[in-house]
Amino acid sequence: MSIEIPAGLEDLLVRFTVEVLRNQPRDPLDFAVQYFQRLNQNQNQNRGGGSSESLPSPTAARPGAVVSGTGQFERGPANRKRTPVAIRFTRRVSVSAETYNPDDEDEELREPRIVHPKTDEQRQRLQEACKHILLFKNLDAEQMSQVLDAMFERRVEVGELIIEQDDDGDNFYVIERGTFSIYMKVDGLERLVGTYNNRGSFGELALMYNTQRAATIITTSAGALWCLDRMTFRRIIVRNNAKKRKLYEAFVESVPLLESLQSVERMKVVDVLGCQTYSDGERIIAQGDSADCFYIVESGQVRIVLNKKGAETEIAVCSRGQYFGELALITNKPRAASAYAVGTVKCLVMDVQAFERLLGPCKDIMKRNIANYEEQLARLFERDVDGHTETAVLQPRLLSN
Repeated sequence: MSIEIPAGLEDLLVRFTVEVLRNQPRDPLDFAVQYFQRLNQNQNQNRGGGSSESLPSPTAARPGAVVSGTGQFERGPANRKRTPVAIRFTRRVSVSAETYNPDDEDEELREPRIVHPKTDEQRQRLQEACKHILLFKNLDAEQMSQVLDAMFERRVEVGELIIEQDDDGDNFYVIERGTFSIYMKVDGLERLVGTYNNRGSFGELALMYNTQRAATIITTSAGALWCLDRMTFRRIIVRNNAKKRKLYEAFVESVPLLESLQSVERMKVVDVLGCQTYSDGERIIAQGDSADCFYIVESGQVRIVLNKKGAETEIAVCSRGQYFGELALITNKPRAASAYAVGTVKCLVMDVQAFERLLGPCKDIMKRNIANYEEQLARLFERDVDGHTETAVLQPRLLSN
């Protein structure tokens, strides 16, 4: 038995599907009811020569939002307030949940290389902005060149919504300048959980794991971002991270601090780790500096040195699998000590945003070690009745500045 498809059905469904993908309604059924009611009204009004091609689609705005004359959404009074300025954004088209196999060697050949032309001045600014991005640290020269070619500049204004929690991921963002607030839904309420100040990057998680955005990012001052499209990110960064996982999987599993993490969580840690090599005597962190990174020693040794009234005292030596640099991140204070390489040292490095996001389950362990560390420092600089400094033999620890 054959079934005849009614004339016009295919075109009708195609146009409806396009509207759904364009508007991304929270409730597709309600959107469909509105769409076809309006379509029917439009056809009734235009019978005898009218056309339904100009049919406006139902508004897919969230509760409390209003549509401006430019077609952009602006926060209405019913919405929660994040900043004192109006928040403007355009709803993105959904990104399909395409599969990507980082072990497929032919994948790179099938995907066209994206190039956005840049002036010499733009490229110089881009290189400067990307200089400290840990995700790029393990790329070779050719891969880094392709990443820089594919990135494009986006100027942003105060109150602009860059990404929204639960949306699909389309780009990875590197901050050239500007300040940005990070919001996450906690117990049903949206709360400020962090900020970016003229440096950093965001948006990688949704692209790495093909998931929805984990947070909302809003600009709090005018600035500029460099954006890397989803496919280039996955083709280069995800492929590179897959190789890095194989390289560091066994090592990360052997780090005592990370034993409390589940296997999936440890692999996410690997994904955000960069690798830095230091020569003998090179200073890794400086006492008094602001904290932006956390370190795990992969090979070699690191001396932790405290400067007290101009005199340097070695308080610990960290070796393979041990870590340092977390104290300042947890206490939000400047670095409490300096760290120097002993011989050639290789460290795995995690930036402060990834530290906050991924190592929450490990913080209780770190805090216990911090209490022990502070007790050791108190003993080291405790003065006896004769005014002499009482010395203490400090054992190498898993924790330092």
